[in-house]
Amino acid sequence: MHIIVILGIVAIAIYFLLRPSNANSEMIGKSQQELSPTTCKGSFTDQCLVFISRGKMFLKDGNQELLELQSPYIQNVMDRMERSRKRHSWKEGTAFESSFISDRSNLPADSQMLKSTSVEFTQNGNILYFLSDDKVGGLFEYNLESGEEKRLVHQQKLLLADLRIDRFGNRLLCTQQSSNGTSNIALMETDGSNYQEVTGGDTLDSASAWIPDDPDRIVFQSCGVARNDEGYIVALGPSSIQMLDLQKGELTTVREDENTDYLQPKVTTAGDLLFIRRPYEPPRYSGGNLLLDFLLFPFRLLRALFHYLNFFSLMYSRKPLTSASGPKVEADLKELLIKGKRINAENALKRENAVNGVRSLVPKSWQLIKRTKNGEEQILASNVASYDLSSDGKIIFTNGYGVFILDPSNGSEVVFRDKLIAELVVR
Repeated sequence: MHIIVILGIVAIAIYFLLRPSNANSEMIGKSQQELSPTTCKGSFTDQCLVFISRGKMFLKDGNQELLELQSPYIQNVMDRMERSRKRHSWKEGTAFESSFISDRSNLPADSQMLKSTSVEFTQNGNILYFLSDDKVGGLFEYNLESGEEKRLVHQQKLLLADLRIDRFGNRLLCTQQSSNGTSNIALMETDGSNYQEVTGGDTLDSASAWIPDDPDRIVFQSCGVARNDEGYIVALGPSSIQMLDLQKGELTTVREDENTDYLQPKVTTAGDLLFIRRPYEPPRYSGGNLLLDFLLFPFRLLRALFHYLNFFSLMYSRKPLTSASGPKVEADLKELLIKGKRINAENALKRENAVNGVRSLVPKSWQLIKRTKNGEEQILASNVASYDLSSDGKIIFTNGYGVFILDPSNGSEVVFRDKLIAELVVR
């Protein structure tokens, strides 16, 4: 009799453990809503805008609300993680938990999820994007109307960025990032075939763009790398703008200055060169830094020791050494990497100038410049972190926390605000 009662209790416990909760049901419903097909019917420029924020993709369709574009591939990964978590949930609070905690499937989703590094519109209105984590990377194409996803490339240790399709829709430029810290410009077909690197050397080559009136020439930004005797990167030189003839292999310097960074070059249909200009900041290590490091060394050592012991406490007892940690702060809200510069987001949002009332993550010295064929330069906007050109020639830019349409006669018009933005592209 006792055995029957015990078996009944165990069966009820298993039922409640495996039964999906309301919270999970709501999460699944939200993901399906995010994956619903959509069409681009923009009202502010008759264009669609897609941007990346914290590794996620968002679509802005005219005056409609932002729509998160959730990759079906990522959703499948999340579903597998959830099933694995349920299978191993019985280990929680038992002696088997220490072995289970080393499994990546038990970690929070945001700590291991594939992130989007770049996105681009195709000629037929689909979007092309690259997803990667610390182990694998893949190039995908997503149909905005049907919601279907096609995997084009999937490879170990592959990391691509700065996707750019030519005006014929056949060839794709991108930045290939290597494990040694360098990056090169690569070229492939839009279906992922015929991959080849077109630049090389101990440099950081990135942000390539096609020249509209010459399909065999491209422009990109490039900076040199300085290494110590052990081969580690210790400094980066100023970024210059280079032009490459893909057929002849000839490289021409367009803009270069030892005190200035020239970033994200693009050529308009009229032949004007657009780029972001900012002051170059060389690494500095003075006697004051040495004194400060000496004084703070004991405190930094104690902090490292505390976190080391705290890690073991969490591993074996599931309890931290202190309960006064306060609310959790997201790392990407504390420090961001924008165009190779580490920026304290909290300080920047308080200190930098606002653009049309929108707080900025980058300083006023980050300027969007137009250089005509005659060599005349004009400042189009300040506090520019990234920008793109629409098919009708309008310039859309971001200050890192909002998106604006540039109108030379009436200034900038706010599209939306209060969203961390790493990269944006316009259809």
